[in-house]
Amino acid sequence: MWWPFKRNKFKNIKREDLVNSICELERQERTIEAEIFQQQKEIDALMDKGKKEKTDELKLFYAKKINNLKEEKQNTMQKGMYLLYNIRLMNKLKDAYDSNTFFKTQTKVPLSELLADQKGLAKFLNKALETRIASEDVLTSADDLFVEIQGAYDTNESIYGMKKNDEDLLTTFEKEQELDDEEALYEEKGKNKDKKKKAKLEE
Repeated sequence: MWWPFKRNKFKNIKREDLVNSICELERQERTIEAEIFQQQKEIDALMDKGKKEKTDELKLFYAKKINNLKEEKQNTMQKGMYLLYNIRLMNKLKDAYDSNTFFKTQTKVPLSELLADQKGLAKFLNKALETRIASEDVLTSADDLFVEIQGAYDTNESIYGMKKNDEDLLTTFEKEQELDDEEALYEEKGKNKDKKKKAKLEE
């Protein structure tokens, strides 16, 4: 006999499978986190190089390299946030599984009674679907934007020209260099004063 209702996919769900899925997602999230840490480390190292560099050409090179790494880090962070959201939802599902097991064991309340609110369940499932679509859009937005910008790409200006973020970094390099020079000057003056005092004492 043909049955008009689809089989419930959650009926035979196993806690072990949920835990394994969460562990795998957390492993991927740790990998992403390590990648973000490494990218930030590279950005910090390039910032230090840019501050110390004397030539404008190399300063601009470092500025562009830093901005490229920032874009890569932002994309990596979006993937990390996507994983974190999935982990959160999987943990909620595991909590629901544990709660259901508890109620079955302690109070003998069947799952069908817990899910009797069909309107509420439909609203929850629709919200979960919207969340999934929105989170996937976050991951694809960077690629879509890249393709859009590539269409109007001015090769010479984009490669060799100075953009606002490049200019901001160059200004930062110059300010840091001025501070370093002033600090070095004060240190040198202090050393000279100490030398003069020592020379007078020796006389």
